[in-house]
Amino acid sequence: MESKRQHRISKLLQKDLGEILQTELRHVTHGSMVTVTKVHVTPDLAIAKVYLSLFATDNKEDLLKGIVRHAREIRGKLGNRIRHQLRAVPELQFYEDDSLDYIENIESLLD
Repeated sequence: MESKRQHRISKLLQKDLGEILQTELRHVTHGSMVTVTKVHVTPDLAIAKVYLSLFATDNKEDLLKGIVRHAREIRGKLGNRIRHQLRAVPELQFYEDDSLDYIENIESLLD
């Protein structure tokens, strides 16, 4: 179970990472729609697992690999935004959130 602090920091990271990916990193996303669906932070606040929904792209794997390659740049931009709220910026681990695809698949099976 997440503590209140972990939950608050997760929401802060989710909001800021979403803004960074949509506005400042157009060269990485190539015009694709990238949404941060959830962020899980470890109890020691050292690692943040970031789940992304990827839309309007032909190859989701390549887009995710590009985001992972730029993780250091993303972490730097995040650090500039949250430097007054957190002492240390957590290490970012990116994963694809395929829950929407899973829901769509179940709905098509039910039809």
